[in-house]
Amino acid sequence: MTIQIELDAETEARLAAKARAQGMRLEKAAAIVLEQAMASGFTPPGNLAVSDFHKMLAVLAEGSEDLPNLPTESFTRESFYEDRA
Repeated sequence: MTIQIELDAETEARLAAKARAQGMRLEKAAAIVLEQAMASGFTPPGNLAVSDFHKMLAVLAEGSEDLPNLPTESFTRESFYEDRA
């Protein structure tokens, strides 16, 4: 498969340097970088896998075991602004 992408000058220079250092064509170096990114579970910004979302929630919940369990009814607009009329 052939694809065409636009790279900024800095990324292009880094990729070219990597290709030169490894003695390969630029296209081959780009393919290897892409393959490595895909193998590592790369997820583009803004897209989060369900399993990663659950991991994030678990991290956020750490240490919350001792917080009081409040009933849902206690979270009303009036309860937040009870001193304002």
